[in-house]
Amino acid sequence: MNKIDESYWTQRWEDGNTGWDLGEVSPPIKNYVDQIHDTNLSILIPGCGNGYEGNYLHQKGFRNVYLLDYSPIPLENFSQIHQDFPKEHLLCMDFFELDMKFDLILEQTFLSALDLPLRRKYAAKMKSILKPGGKLAGIVFKSPFENPGPPFGGTLEEYRKMLEPHFEILRLEDCLDSIGPRLGNELFMELSPRV
Repeated sequence: MNKIDESYWTQRWEDGNTGWDLGEVSPPIKNYVDQIHDTNLSILIPGCGNGYEGNYLHQKGFRNVYLLDYSPIPLENFSQIHQDFPKEHLLCMDFFELDMKFDLILEQTFLSALDLPLRRKYAAKMKSILKPGGKLAGIVFKSPFENPGPPFGGTLEEYRKMLEPHFEILRLEDCLDSIGPRLGNELFMELSPRV
């Protein structure tokens, strides 16, 4: 198993090995975002890849959207295509080194890209970078994968065990609006940090 670090992801981008890329905004996230009207919210999308969700938010008038990825390749691609998106909001770094606070973090299978031993650290880090009253919302895969990851899946019980020490679980349920190939294999979560 290769170390899952910046060079691992950059190599996958260079090889065109990006099977996670939907080519569009994920429908469950689009439907969630469409219910948000406060365009002043600060929003983070970690593991943003080609940034479809970030561009969608920006086009809807959200101006405090930040995209984070470990590899520079997707961020450079995004910047070239979306030249009106602020470059200072493109963060090329290790998520665990991020030192900012957000009102909303959108989870677009970023957790599924992390090595399994990092999951508890993920939950604690997410809580630490959310403002009071903030939310973590988005999609995770709902069953384990047979092949060695990434992506890494999980069960409802595993996610609950990982998240409950840090978050109040508002929703953790089957996605009914996933794209065809993922239908039945995604959970939508909406979480609020525990005080």
